[in-house]
Amino acid sequence: MGFRVDIGEANFADLRQSGSYYIDKTEFVYELLSNNKNKVTLITRPRRFGKTLMMSMLKNFFDIQKDSKHIFEGLAITNHEA
Repeated sequence: MGFRVDIGEANFADLRQSGSYYIDKTEFVYELLSNNKNKVTLITRPRRFGKTLMMSMLKNFFDIQKDSKHIFEGLAITNHEA
């Protein structure tokens, strides 16, 4: 059985719910929250490098209007309780 690769998918929730291949970058959320010395965080990457998908992941993580816990199951961020 092969992995499904959704090239160009920028919606984190859709990507996770479809069972597509995803390189776990959720550890970034922990690093972002644990480093509170910075006033501003600038996220720069080359074109087509996942900036929109990263912002979608952050939106799903911080959105208090919906329960997105199931989307993050099995990812690195779940290793940090706080």
